[in-house]
Order: sequence, then structure tokens, then C-alpha cells
Amino acid sequence: MALPLNGRSSARGRYRPLSEINVTPLVDVMLVLLIIFMVTAPLMTSGVSVDLPKTDAKPLNTDSQPLTVSIDAGGKIFLQDQEVQLPELVAKLQAIAENNQDRRIFVRGDKDLAYGRIMEVMGTITQGGFTKVALLAEQPAGQPAKPPPPAPPKAK
Repeated sequence: MALPLNGRSSARGRYRPLSEINVTPLVDVMLVLLIIFMVTAPLMTSGVSVDLPKTDAKPLNTDSQPLTVSIDAGGKIFLQDQEVQLPELVAKLQAIAENNQDRRIFVRGDKDLAYGRIMEVMGTITQGGFTKVALLAEQPAGQPAKPPPPAPPKAK
């Protein structure tokens, strides 16, 4: 009969529960994932490598809030929250913008309003010398903006 070398009985030592956690497989998987993300992350940020030139130009004026011109369903024109008449619109815009012709102006029009009225207001603003005039539209809830479909070819 064989005797155990460490002095314990073989029945008690043979089926002892293992109370240690083997973390080696976990570390291996984490290191592989880390390497995969380190390799793929730079590829996701930019598809084309471009060496940009250095410049001493001033940054764009992005801290100024755009001016908002709104036209309600009745055709009334509002500059920010104040009602204005169309002939006074350009003078008030120039006063608020301090004669800065590059100030952004957003035009908002009610969806039931005639297109001609909105274009009349935009034309008045651009004739006043403002160059950055844009129309605002509301996106349907939960849908990203899509480009318009291409126009069908004209039949001859």
C-alpha cells in the first residue's frame, strides 16, 4: 500500500475544491481585443491621410449666435422675437449685426405660408448685403436628413 508523501490521507486531499480563479484566459482575450481596437480606431477616424498646411489665419467667428428671422402663418415677420415690417428689416439686421455682412441669418417660415413670401423676405435680406442667409427646416422625428432623389432625365 502506498502512503502519501505529505502526510495527509489520500481520500481527503484528492477531492479538495479549487478556490483559485484562473484569469489567464480573461487576460488573453482582453489583450487581443485591445490590439484589435488599437489597430482599427485610427482607420475609422479618417480614410485618407492628409498632411494639412500650417496657417496664421484667425479662427472663424463661431461664438456669435445667428440671427433668426421668422415668418408666421399670417405672413408677419419677426426678427428674433420682435415683429418688424419688411422695409425696416434690413436696417434692423444691420444695426444688430453692427454692419457685419458675414453674420449668419436663419430664415424660418411656417409650412402653410406661400413660398413667394419667404423668398421675398430672403431677397430683401440678400439685397441688404448679407451673404450668409439660410432656410431652416424641421426634420421628422427619428429620421436623419436625406439628400433629395436625383431628378429623372428629361424626355426629348
